Amino acid sequence: CTHHTDDKMVQRVTYKRRHGYNTRSNKIKIVKTPGHKLVVQYRHKQAAGPKCGDCGTSLPGIKHMRPIEYSRVTKREKTVARTYGGVRCGKCVRTRILRAFLVEEQRIVKKVIKTQKKKKAAQ
Repeated sequence: CTHHTDDKMVQRVTYKRRHGYNTRSNKIKIVKTPGHKLVVQYRHKQAAGPKCGDCGTSLPGIKHMRPIEYSRVTKREKTVARTYGGVRCGKCVRTRILRAFLVEEQRIVKKVIKTQKKKKAAQ
C-alpha cells in the first residue's frame, strides 16, 4: 500500500464580494498564503489607454489607466506638452499644421491673382 502526499482534495475558494458570476468585471486570481491557504485576489481590468482621434494609434508618453485613475493623477501625467497634446499624435498634429499653412498660402495666391487680373482689366 503506497501513500501519496497529495491525497487532499483541492481547496475551493469563494468570491469575497456579492457579485457571484465569472464576468469580465469580476475576474479573480487565486493566491496561496504563507499559511498554505488559498485566497481570492480581485484583478483589475486591463486599461486600453488613450488613442489618437485622427489615426487611432496609441498615444506615446501617456500611461494606460482606467478612467477613475486618470481623475487621481496630475495634468502632467495625462497630457503631452504640445498643441493637441494627449488628444492627437505628433504626426497628425504636424499634418494638421501643414494643411492649415498650405490652405492659407492658397488663399493668398488666389488673392494675388485676382488683383493682377483687376490691374490687367483696368489697363
